[in-house]
Amino acid sequence: MTPVALDFDAVLGDTRPLWRDWLADAARRFSTIASLDVASLPEDRAAAAEELDRWASAGIGDWRASLERFAEERAPLHFRPDAATGAAVRRLAVRTQVGAFTDAPAELVRVAATHLGVQRRLAALVCGAGAEAQLLRELGPATVVRSRAELAALAAE
Repeated sequence: MTPVALDFDAVLGDTRPLWRDWLADAARRFSTIASLDVASLPEDRAAAAEELDRWASAGIGDWRASLERFAEERAPLHFRPDAATGAAVRRLAVRTQVGAFTDAPAELVRVAATHLGVQRRLAALVCGAGAEAQLLRELGPATVVRSRAELAALAAE
């Protein structure tokens, strides 16, 4: 069977609400640092992460560790394993390589994958800019899955 590449946010669990919560928290904490406006960050999370990396040298510190701690504390509120999705991923992982991609920072996605119970089933988890293309290079020709309905249909084959 052809390897499977899952859109993490669309299929496994949407990390955007937790990302937005962290940004709101970060805006409060970074507001004391002149000229850093979290609201001005790009919607694209990979681009936002690049900007935050630049801001790290301007005094915000290790934002990635901050995001990971925030995600660990709040993940139970945002992520609930879905039995049908978990079962479909398990069925596919027995037959082929399953990977996932997202534009979200790895620190957030690793926490989400653990809480969703899919971390150990994924042969690869690629995050950030160009994640889908990078995962497809790693897996080779793969079936890209962009919804839970597509996942269920593929797992039922």
